[in-house]
Amino acid sequence: MADLFSNEPRQPLAEALRPKTLDDVIGQSQLLGPGRPLRLAFESGRPHSMILWGPPGVGKTTLARLTANAFDCAFIALSAVFSGVKDIRAAMEQAEQNLAMGKHTILFVDEIHRFNKAQQDALLPYAESGLVTLIGATTENPSFEVNSALLSRAQVYVLQSLNEDELKQLVAKAREKVLAHLVIDEAAIDTLVGYADGDARRLLNLLEQASTAANAARTNAITAEFIQNALTLNARRFDKGGDNFYDQISALHKSVRGSNPDAALYWFCRMIDGGADPKYLSRRIVRMAWEDIGLADPRAIQLANDAAETFERLGSPEGELALGQAVIYLAVAAKSNAGYNAFNQAMAFVKKDKSREVPVHLRNAPTKLMKELGYGHEYRYAHDEPHAYAAGETYFPDGMREPGWYQPVPRGLESKIADKLAFLRKLDEDAGK
Repeated sequence: MADLFSNEPRQPLAEALRPKTLDDVIGQSQLLGPGRPLRLAFESGRPHSMILWGPPGVGKTTLARLTANAFDCAFIALSAVFSGVKDIRAAMEQAEQNLAMGKHTILFVDEIHRFNKAQQDALLPYAESGLVTLIGATTENPSFEVNSALLSRAQVYVLQSLNEDELKQLVAKAREKVLAHLVIDEAAIDTLVGYADGDARRLLNLLEQASTAANAARTNAITAEFIQNALTLNARRFDKGGDNFYDQISALHKSVRGSNPDAALYWFCRMIDGGADPKYLSRRIVRMAWEDIGLADPRAIQLANDAAETFERLGSPEGELALGQAVIYLAVAAKSNAGYNAFNQAMAFVKKDKSREVPVHLRNAPTKLMKELGYGHEYRYAHDEPHAYAAGETYFPDGMREPGWYQPVPRGLESKIADKLAFLRKLDEDAGK
Protein backbone atom coordinates (compact mmCIF):
# COMPACT_ATOMS: atom_id res chain seq x y z
CA MET A 1 0.00 0.00 0.00
CA ALA A 2 1.37 3.42 -0.94
CA ASP A 3 2.93 5.57 1.79
CA LEU A 4 0.87 8.68 2.51
CA PHE A 5 4.10 10.73 2.32
CA SER A 6 4.88 9.57 -1.23
CA ASN A 7 3.81 11.31 -4.43
CA GLU A 8 2.39 8.12 -5.91
CA PRO A 9 -1.35 7.96 -6.65
CA ARG A 10 -3.12 6.34 -3.75
CA GLN A 11 -6.57 5.52 -2.49
CA PRO A 12 -8.24 7.76 0.06
CA LEU A 13 -7.68 6.38 3.54
CA ALA A 14 -11.38 5.61 3.99
CA GLU A 15 -11.34 3.48 0.82
CA ALA A 16 -8.06 1.80 1.65
CA LEU A 17 -9.47 0.67 5.01
CA ARG A 18 -12.90 -0.36 3.75
CA PRO A 19 -13.68 -3.77 5.34
CA LYS A 20 -13.33 -6.80 3.09
CA THR A 21 -15.34 -9.15 5.31
CA LEU A 22 -18.10 -8.83 7.87
CA ASP A 23 -15.61 -9.56 10.67
CA ASP A 24 -13.56 -6.52 9.62
CA VAL A 25 -16.46 -4.13 10.29
CA ILE A 26 -16.00 -1.94 13.37
CA GLY A 27 -19.24 -1.02 15.14
CA GLN A 28 -22.87 -2.08 14.60
CA SER A 29 -22.56 -5.02 17.00
CA GLN A 30 -26.33 -4.76 17.59
CA LEU A 31 -26.74 -5.97 14.00
CA LEU A 32 -23.56 -7.90 13.27
CA GLY A 33 -22.79 -9.68 16.53
CA PRO A 34 -23.38 -13.45 16.87
CA GLY A 35 -27.06 -14.23 16.54
CA ARG A 36 -27.91 -10.63 15.63
CA PRO A 37 -30.28 -9.82 12.71
CA LEU A 38 -27.87 -8.79 9.94
CA ARG A 39 -25.34 -11.49 10.83
CA LEU A 40 -28.13 -14.08 10.54
CA ALA A 41 -29.20 -12.57 7.22
CA PHE A 42 -25.67 -13.05 5.86
CA GLU A 43 -25.55 -16.60 7.19
CA SER A 44 -28.91 -17.48 5.61
CA GLY A 45 -27.35 -17.85 2.16
CA ARG A 46 -30.09 -15.80 0.54
CA PRO A 47 -29.96 -12.00 0.06
CA HIS A 48 -33.03 -9.90 0.74
CA SER A 49 -34.02 -6.29 0.09
CA MET A 50 -33.20 -3.94 2.93
CA ILE A 51 -33.09 -0.31 3.98
CA LEU A 52 -30.01 0.72 5.96
CA TRP A 53 -30.94 3.73 8.09
CA GLY A 54 -28.34 5.64 10.06
CA PRO A 55 -26.21 8.78 10.27
CA PRO A 56 -23.30 9.44 7.87
CA GLY A 57 -20.13 7.43 8.12
CA VAL A 58 -21.42 4.36 9.95
CA GLY A 59 -20.96 1.72 7.23
CA LYS A 60 -24.10 1.70 5.07
CA THR A 61 -22.23 1.55 1.75
CA THR A 62 -19.73 -0.93 3.16
CA LEU A 63 -22.49 -3.32 4.25
CA ALA A 64 -24.11 -3.10 0.83
CA ARG A 65 -20.82 -4.00 -0.88
CA LEU A 66 -20.18 -6.82 1.60
CA THR A 67 -23.64 -8.20 0.82
CA ALA A 68 -22.76 -8.39 -2.88
CA ASN A 69 -19.45 -10.08 -2.08
CA ALA A 70 -20.97 -12.52 0.40
CA PHE A 71 -23.59 -13.73 -2.07
CA ASP A 72 -21.36 -13.48 -5.18
CA CYS A 73 -23.66 -10.92 -6.80
CA ALA A 74 -23.01 -8.17 -9.30
CA PHE A 75 -23.10 -4.76 -7.66
CA ILE A 76 -24.71 -1.68 -9.19
CA ALA A 77 -24.63 1.57 -7.23
CA LEU A 78 -26.84 4.59 -7.84
CA SER A 79 -26.87 7.89 -6.00
CA ALA A 80 -30.38 9.30 -5.61
CA VAL A 81 -28.86 12.78 -5.69
CA PHE A 82 -27.66 12.40 -9.29
CA SER A 83 -29.84 9.61 -10.71
CA GLY A 84 -33.32 9.56 -12.22
CA VAL A 85 -35.76 7.09 -13.80
CA LYS A 86 -33.52 6.86 -16.88
CA ASP A 87 -30.61 5.68 -14.71
CA ILE A 88 -32.87 3.15 -12.98
CA ARG A 89 -33.88 1.68 -16.34
CA ALA A 90 -30.24 1.50 -17.45
CA ALA A 91 -29.38 -0.31 -14.22
CA MET A 92 -32.20 -2.80 -14.82
CA GLU A 93 -30.92 -3.50 -18.34
CA GLN A 94 -27.51 -4.23 -16.85
CA ALA A 95 -29.15 -6.48 -14.23
CA GLU A 96 -30.87 -8.46 -17.01
CA GLN A 97 -27.52 -8.91 -18.76
CA ASN A 98 -25.99 -10.05 -15.46
CA LEU A 99 -28.79 -12.56 -15.01
CA ALA A 100 -28.23 -13.91 -18.52
CA MET A 101 -24.64 -14.59 -17.46
CA GLY A 102 -25.79 -16.32 -14.28
CA LYS A 103 -25.21 -13.44 -11.87
CA HIS A 104 -27.81 -11.97 -9.58
CA THR A 105 -27.60 -8.20 -9.00
CA ILE A 106 -27.52 -6.14 -5.82
CA LEU A 107 -28.85 -2.65 -6.61
CA PHE A 108 -27.57 -0.15 -4.06
CA VAL A 109 -29.33 3.23 -3.93
CA ASP A 110 -27.48 5.72 -1.76
CA GLU A 111 -29.61 8.44 -0.11
CA ILE A 112 -32.76 6.72 -1.34
CA HIS A 113 -34.85 9.31 0.52
CA ARG A 114 -33.81 11.80 -2.18
CA PHE A 115 -35.80 9.87 -4.80
CA ASN A 116 -39.30 11.28 -5.32
CA LYS A 117 -42.38 9.04 -5.33
CA ALA A 118 -42.25 8.39 -9.07
CA GLN A 119 -38.61 7.37 -8.89
CA GLN A 120 -39.25 5.10 -5.92
CA ASP A 121 -42.25 3.58 -7.71
CA ALA A 122 -40.00 2.84 -10.69
CA LEU A 123 -37.95 0.52 -8.47
CA LEU A 124 -40.94 -1.50 -7.31
CA PRO A 125 -41.56 -3.91 -10.21
CA TYR A 126 -37.90 -4.89 -10.40
CA ALA A 127 -37.63 -5.52 -6.68
CA GLU A 128 -40.89 -7.49 -6.74
CA SER A 129 -39.88 -9.62 -9.72
CA GLY A 130 -36.60 -10.56 -8.07
CA LEU A 131 -34.50 -9.17 -10.91
CA VAL A 132 -32.53 -7.23 -8.29
CA THR A 133 -32.13 -7.25 -4.55
CA LEU A 134 -32.57 -3.64 -3.47
CA ILE A 135 -30.44 -2.11 -0.73
CA GLY A 136 -31.27 1.49 0.07
CA ALA A 137 -29.23 3.73 2.35
CA THR A 138 -30.77 6.73 4.09
CA THR A 139 -29.94 9.19 6.84
CA GLU A 140 -33.65 10.08 7.17
CA ASN A 141 -36.45 8.16 8.84
CA PRO A 142 -37.67 5.73 6.15
CA SER A 143 -41.15 5.78 7.68
CA PHE A 144 -41.50 9.30 6.33
CA GLU A 145 -39.14 9.33 3.34
CA VAL A 146 -39.60 5.92 1.67
CA ASN A 147 -43.01 5.10 0.20
CA SER A 148 -44.98 2.40 1.96
CA ALA A 149 -45.08 -0.02 -0.99
CA LEU A 150 -41.29 -0.08 -1.22
CA LEU A 151 -40.88 -0.12 2.56
CA SER A 152 -43.15 -3.16 2.91
CA ARG A 153 -40.83 -5.14 0.63
CA ALA A 154 -37.62 -4.38 2.52
CA GLN A 155 -36.26 -5.08 5.98
CA VAL A 156 -35.18 -1.94 7.81
CA TYR A 157 -31.91 -2.08 9.75
CA VAL A 158 -30.98 0.81 12.05
CA LEU A 159 -27.28 1.65 12.19
CA GLN A 160 -25.79 3.66 15.04
CA SER A 161 -22.98 6.19 15.34
CA LEU A 162 -19.68 4.65 16.39
CA ASN A 163 -18.83 5.14 20.05
CA GLU A 164 -15.44 6.41 21.28
CA ASP A 165 -13.96 2.94 21.77
CA GLU A 166 -14.97 1.89 18.26
CA LEU A 167 -13.50 5.06 16.76
CA LYS A 168 -10.24 4.43 18.63
CA GLN A 169 -10.21 0.90 17.21
CA LEU A 170 -10.46 2.50 13.78
CA VAL A 171 -7.52 4.81 14.54
CA ALA A 172 -5.47 1.80 15.65
CA LYS A 173 -6.35 -0.04 12.45
CA ALA A 174 -5.37 2.97 10.33
CA ARG A 175 -2.03 3.24 12.12
CA GLU A 176 -1.37 -0.47 11.72
CA LYS A 177 -2.29 -0.65 8.03
CA VAL A 178 -1.26 2.73 6.61
CA LEU A 179 -0.02 5.29 9.12
CA ALA A 180 2.67 3.35 10.98
CA HIS A 181 5.16 6.16 10.31
CA LEU A 182 3.13 8.64 12.38
CA VAL A 183 3.45 9.15 16.13
CA ILE A 184 0.02 10.23 17.38
CA ASP A 185 -0.30 10.95 21.09
CA GLU A 186 -3.39 10.03 23.13
CA ALA A 187 -4.57 13.65 23.42
CA ALA A 188 -4.46 13.96 19.63
CA ILE A 189 -6.47 10.75 19.25
CA ASP A 190 -9.05 12.03 21.75
CA THR A 191 -9.28 15.30 19.78
CA LEU A 192 -9.80 13.50 16.48
CA VAL A 193 -12.37 11.14 17.99
CA GLY A 194 -14.25 14.05 19.53
CA TYR A 195 -14.48 15.94 16.26
CA ALA A 196 -15.39 12.81 14.32
CA ASP A 197 -18.63 12.75 16.35
CA GLY A 198 -19.40 9.10 15.71
CA ASP A 199 -18.64 9.31 11.96
CA ALA A 200 -15.97 6.82 10.83
CA ARG A 201 -15.52 8.49 7.44
CA ARG A 202 -15.00 11.87 9.07
CA LEU A 203 -12.43 10.37 11.44
CA LEU A 204 -10.45 8.84 8.59
CA ASN A 205 -10.61 12.09 6.62
CA LEU A 206 -9.27 13.97 9.65
CA LEU A 207 -6.48 11.43 10.02
CA GLU A 208 -5.62 11.83 6.36
CA GLN A 209 -5.59 15.62 6.67
CA ALA A 210 -3.35 15.34 9.74
CA SER A 211 -0.95 13.10 7.80
CA THR A 212 -0.85 15.55 4.89
CA ALA A 213 -0.25 18.47 7.28
CA ALA A 214 2.52 16.54 9.04
CA ASN A 215 4.14 15.83 5.69
CA ALA A 216 4.06 19.56 4.82
CA ALA A 217 5.55 20.41 8.23
CA ARG A 218 8.18 17.68 7.80
CA THR A 219 7.30 15.97 11.05
CA ASN A 220 5.90 12.60 12.01
CA ALA A 221 4.63 13.73 15.43
CA ILE A 222 0.94 14.63 15.73
CA THR A 223 -0.27 16.27 18.94
CA ALA A 224 -3.58 17.80 19.94
CA GLU A 225 -2.07 21.26 19.52
CA PHE A 226 -0.84 20.36 16.03
CA ILE A 227 -4.35 19.22 15.06
CA GLN A 228 -6.00 22.37 16.40
CA ASN A 229 -3.55 24.57 14.47
CA ALA A 230 -3.30 22.58 11.24
CA LEU A 231 -6.83 21.33 10.58
CA THR A 232 -10.16 22.97 9.87
CA LEU A 233 -12.38 21.31 12.45
CA ASN A 234 -16.04 21.44 11.56
CA ALA A 235 -18.94 21.69 14.00
CA ARG A 236 -20.54 18.54 15.26
CA ARG A 237 -23.11 16.66 13.22
CA PHE A 238 -26.40 18.53 13.09
CA ASP A 239 -29.07 18.29 10.41
CA LYS A 240 -31.23 21.39 10.64
CA GLY A 241 -34.15 19.77 8.89
CA GLY A 242 -33.88 16.07 9.57
CA ASP A 243 -34.37 13.50 12.30
CA ASN A 244 -31.36 14.65 14.30
CA PHE A 245 -32.89 18.11 14.60
CA TYR A 246 -36.27 16.85 15.77
CA ASP A 247 -34.70 14.28 18.10
CA GLN A 248 -32.71 17.00 19.85
CA ILE A 249 -35.60 19.45 20.19
CA SER A 250 -37.62 16.52 21.60
CA ALA A 251 -34.82 15.82 24.11
CA LEU A 252 -34.74 19.49 25.12
CA HIS A 253 -38.51 19.65 25.63
CA LYS A 254 -38.61 16.40 27.59
CA SER A 255 -35.69 17.49 29.79
CA VAL A 256 -37.59 20.68 30.66
CA ARG A 257 -40.76 18.68 31.33
CA GLY A 258 -38.71 16.27 33.44
CA SER A 259 -37.39 19.13 35.61
CA ASN A 260 -33.72 18.47 34.84
CA PRO A 261 -32.05 21.87 34.29
CA ASP A 262 -28.62 20.47 33.41
CA ALA A 263 -29.98 18.12 30.76
CA ALA A 264 -32.19 20.88 29.35
CA LEU A 265 -29.22 23.23 29.17
CA TYR A 266 -27.10 20.51 27.53
CA TRP A 267 -29.56 19.94 24.68
CA PHE A 268 -30.11 23.67 24.26
CA CYS A 269 -26.35 24.25 23.94
CA ARG A 270 -25.95 21.24 21.62
CA MET A 271 -28.50 22.76 19.27
CA ILE A 272 -26.97 26.23 19.43
CA ASP A 273 -23.50 24.77 18.83
CA GLY A 274 -24.83 22.74 15.91
CA GLY A 275 -26.29 25.77 14.17
CA ALA A 276 -29.96 25.67 15.13
CA ASP A 277 -31.81 28.95 14.61
CA PRO A 278 -32.09 30.63 18.06
CA LYS A 279 -35.34 32.29 16.94
CA TYR A 280 -36.82 28.85 16.38
CA LEU A 281 -35.59 27.75 19.80
CA SER A 282 -37.08 30.86 21.43
CA ARG A 283 -40.49 30.00 19.95
CA ARG A 284 -40.21 26.44 21.24
CA ILE A 285 -39.21 27.69 24.69
CA VAL A 286 -42.33 29.88 24.85
CA ARG A 287 -44.39 26.88 23.75
CA MET A 288 -42.87 24.74 26.54
CA ALA A 289 -43.85 27.36 29.10
CA TRP A 290 -47.49 27.28 28.03
CA GLU A 291 -47.71 23.51 27.51
CA ASP A 292 -45.87 22.08 30.52
CA ILE A 293 -45.96 24.83 33.16
CA GLY A 294 -48.98 26.94 32.36
CA LEU A 295 -50.81 28.41 35.31
CA ALA A 296 -48.73 26.53 37.87
CA ASP A 297 -46.16 29.33 37.44
CA PRO A 298 -47.22 32.19 35.14
CA ARG A 299 -43.82 33.81 35.73
CA ALA A 300 -42.31 31.12 33.49
CA ILE A 301 -44.48 32.28 30.59
CA GLN A 302 -43.44 35.90 31.13
CA LEU A 303 -39.78 34.97 31.49
CA ALA A 304 -39.88 32.89 28.28
CA ASN A 305 -41.44 35.82 26.41
CA ASP A 306 -38.87 38.21 27.88
CA ALA A 307 -36.01 35.93 26.86
CA ALA A 308 -37.35 35.75 23.28
CA GLU A 309 -37.64 39.55 23.20
CA THR A 310 -34.11 39.89 24.62
CA PHE A 311 -32.74 37.71 21.86
CA GLU A 312 -34.55 39.82 19.26
CA ARG A 313 -32.89 42.91 20.74
CA LEU A 314 -29.36 41.56 21.32
CA GLY A 315 -29.04 38.90 18.65
CA SER A 316 -26.42 36.16 18.73
CA PRO A 317 -24.39 35.27 20.73
CA GLU A 318 -25.34 37.67 23.55
CA GLY A 319 -29.07 36.92 23.39
CA GLU A 320 -28.50 33.19 23.72
CA LEU A 321 -27.72 33.67 27.41
CA ALA A 322 -31.28 34.89 28.01
CA LEU A 323 -32.69 31.83 26.23
CA GLY A 324 -30.41 29.53 28.23
CA GLN A 325 -31.55 31.01 31.53
CA ALA A 326 -35.17 30.72 30.45
CA VAL A 327 -34.57 27.02 29.79
CA ILE A 328 -33.16 26.61 33.31
CA TYR A 329 -36.14 28.39 34.90
CA LEU A 330 -38.65 26.36 32.93
CA ALA A 331 -36.92 23.15 34.02
CA VAL A 332 -37.12 24.01 37.73
CA ALA A 333 -40.62 25.58 37.64
CA ALA A 334 -43.71 23.81 38.97
CA LYS A 335 -45.25 21.74 36.19
CA SER A 336 -48.83 21.55 34.98
CA ASN A 337 -50.42 20.50 31.73
CA ALA A 338 -53.94 21.11 33.08
CA GLY A 339 -54.53 24.15 30.87
CA TYR A 340 -53.05 22.35 27.86
CA ASN A 341 -55.31 19.33 28.40
CA ALA A 342 -58.38 21.50 29.01
CA PHE A 343 -57.79 23.43 25.79
CA ASN A 344 -57.34 20.24 23.74
CA GLN A 345 -60.46 18.64 25.21
CA ALA A 346 -62.53 21.76 24.59
CA MET A 347 -61.31 22.01 20.99
CA ALA A 348 -62.06 18.33 20.37
CA PHE A 349 -65.57 18.74 21.83
CA VAL A 350 -66.37 21.83 19.78
CA LYS A 351 -65.16 20.22 16.54
CA LYS A 352 -67.58 17.30 16.85
CA ASP A 353 -70.47 19.04 18.68
CA LYS A 354 -73.45 20.80 17.10
CA SER A 355 -73.75 24.60 17.01
CA ARG A 356 -75.47 25.42 20.28
CA GLU A 357 -77.34 28.69 20.77
CA VAL A 358 -76.13 31.30 23.24
CA PRO A 359 -78.55 31.34 26.23
CA VAL A 360 -80.85 34.38 26.12
CA HIS A 361 -79.64 35.77 29.46
CA LEU A 362 -76.04 35.87 28.13
CA ARG A 363 -76.85 37.66 24.89
CA ASN A 364 -75.89 41.25 24.24
CA ALA A 365 -78.82 43.70 24.08
CA PRO A 366 -77.69 46.98 22.52
CA THR A 367 -81.10 47.79 20.95
CA LYS A 368 -84.66 48.22 22.23
CA LEU A 369 -85.92 45.34 20.09
CA MET A 370 -83.32 42.98 21.46
CA LYS A 371 -84.24 43.94 25.01
CA GLU A 372 -87.91 43.34 24.20
CA LEU A 373 -86.95 39.89 22.94
CA GLY A 374 -85.46 39.15 26.34
CA TYR A 375 -81.79 39.40 25.42
CA GLY A 376 -79.79 39.81 28.60
CA HIS A 377 -82.88 39.39 30.80
CA GLU A 378 -82.17 38.14 34.29
CA TYR A 379 -78.43 38.28 33.70
CA ARG A 380 -76.70 38.60 37.07
CA TYR A 381 -73.77 41.03 37.20
CA ALA A 382 -71.13 39.10 39.15
CA HIS A 383 -69.57 42.22 40.71
CA ASP A 384 -72.86 42.95 42.50
CA GLU A 385 -72.93 39.49 44.12
CA PRO A 386 -71.16 38.29 47.31
CA HIS A 387 -67.55 37.28 46.57
CA ALA A 388 -68.09 38.80 43.08
CA TYR A 389 -69.60 35.45 42.11
CA ALA A 390 -73.15 34.74 40.90
CA ALA A 391 -73.61 31.46 42.74
CA GLY A 392 -75.78 28.98 40.88
CA GLU A 393 -75.59 30.86 37.56
CA THR A 394 -74.91 28.91 34.38
CA TYR A 395 -72.85 30.09 31.43
CA PHE A 396 -73.11 27.09 29.13
CA PRO A 397 -75.68 26.62 26.34
CA ASP A 398 -79.01 25.17 27.46
CA GLY A 399 -78.85 21.42 27.93
CA MET A 400 -75.04 21.24 28.09
CA ARG A 401 -73.59 19.76 31.24
CA GLU A 402 -70.50 21.10 32.99
CA PRO A 403 -67.66 19.24 31.22
CA GLY A 404 -64.95 19.65 33.88
CA TRP A 405 -62.13 20.04 31.37
CA TYR A 406 -59.87 22.15 33.54
CA GLN A 407 -58.51 20.17 36.50
CA PRO A 408 -55.77 22.12 38.32
CA VAL A 409 -52.82 20.15 39.60
CA PRO A 410 -51.76 20.36 43.27
CA ARG A 411 -48.55 22.24 42.41
CA GLY A 412 -47.50 25.86 42.29
CA LEU A 413 -50.15 28.52 41.79
CA GLU A 414 -52.61 25.94 40.51
CA SER A 415 -52.99 24.53 44.00
CA LYS A 416 -54.45 27.91 45.02
CA ILE A 417 -56.60 27.96 41.88
CA ALA A 418 -57.94 24.54 42.86
CA ASP A 419 -58.83 25.87 46.33
CA LYS A 420 -60.70 28.82 44.82
CA LEU A 421 -62.64 26.62 42.39
CA ALA A 422 -63.60 24.30 45.23
CA PHE A 423 -64.87 27.31 47.21
CA LEU A 424 -66.95 28.52 44.25
CA ARG A 425 -68.43 25.03 43.71
CA LYS A 426 -69.47 25.05 47.37
CA LEU A 427 -71.24 28.37 46.79
CA ASP A 428 -73.06 26.80 43.85
CA GLU A 429 -74.14 23.87 45.99
CA ASP A 430 -75.40 26.20 48.71
CA ALA A 431 -77.36 28.12 46.05
CA GLY A 432 -79.05 24.88 45.05
CA LYS A 433 -77.37 24.48 41.67
